[in-house]
Amino acid sequence: MNELFTIAEQNLVLHRHPRHKKETLQAWDSADEYLINHFTENELEKQLGEDGQLLIINDGFGALSCFFENIKRTTITDSYLSLSSIKLNMQRNNCSEDNILLQDCLQAFPENVKVVLIKVPKTNSYLEYLLQQLRAVVGPDTIIVAAGKVNMIHNSTLDLFEKYIGSTKTSLAKKKSRLIFSLVERQNVPEDEIAVTWELEKQEWKIHNHANVFSRNHLDIGGRYLMENLPKGDFTKVVDLGCGNGVVGMTAMETYPEAHVTFIDESYMAVDSARINVIKNFEEERSDNARFVVNNGLLGFKGGSYDLILCNPPFHQQQAITDHIAWSMFNEARFALAENGELVIVGNRHLDYQDKLERIFGNCELVTENKKFVILRAVKMD
Repeated sequence: MNELFTIAEQNLVLHRHPRHKKETLQAWDSADEYLINHFTENELEKQLGEDGQLLIINDGFGALSCFFENIKRTTITDSYLSLSSIKLNMQRNNCSEDNILLQDCLQAFPENVKVVLIKVPKTNSYLEYLLQQLRAVVGPDTIIVAAGKVNMIHNSTLDLFEKYIGSTKTSLAKKKSRLIFSLVERQNVPEDEIAVTWELEKQEWKIHNHANVFSRNHLDIGGRYLMENLPKGDFTKVVDLGCGNGVVGMTAMETYPEAHVTFIDESYMAVDSARINVIKNFEEERSDNARFVVNNGLLGFKGGSYDLILCNPPFHQQQAITDHIAWSMFNEARFALAENGELVIVGNRHLDYQDKLERIFGNCELVTENKKFVILRAVKMD
């Protein structure tokens, strides 16, 4: 796997994070290359002037943030893993932190932005949110350039740029990526509410979902299956690992009334959605027993601390399909569990999580299954 990113007379050593021993994917793609080459060839740095800044949106692992180290810039993402990767790759390449502000997408976008570089996200709802926030801080002299894989840029993608920014066109494809150019023409930012709320029928909960939350328009069927098959027991310290909008952890709060429940996800929007949902649907005394953490899984958590961890693990990171996130979650869960503590997961039948859990815990029980999913239980035995 190539770790040396050579472009426009710069050499950067870039790694994907979390690190994986058998990593086969590099930490940049042709969309990063296209954006950098367009910026340098068209001398867009001149557009920044003395007090303007560059805004980078959705940088995956730091290729853009590291390349432009000498330019005043803000990098915005919804991903804790991306922010961590950017920081580590900046350190790896001795990039100064003086010129950069790293922030999550729920924070206010910066003022006086003169050039915007966007990596097109996977979902239109998140793109719409980003463009809505962006339009409020850019002016007619701001240059906006986005990039993405050809198979991610659709008419609906371009329609959103037209709606929030102005006249939009695309470049020719290079290495299966394409640029999007959008002129800032719109006078008024549409005030459409992009977050959605729906009712979870059995519990009569109102579920709030920010723009980038997994399965934001309906209850994920894997999550539902896990909610229906929570283990019996007097659990008092519970984790909803990879919590999304928090419905699994909320079911745990209802099932185990004495439990303190920790909601963890690497998406800032997911954790904030979970926080909102607990506050909206539980009385204050009960919601005080909930904790919300944006983190790379359970990394850094104290060992032997929890008696139940619930998880609907992801099998992708950004656009890449991978199982190493699940591997990390399972290993971290074993460390964080107290003796006789349980990890209970839901997974697609074809993902072979049972073998992984057997290797990590030394045991794994098939709790139940249907045509698509399995519920698995592993117990920490020291």
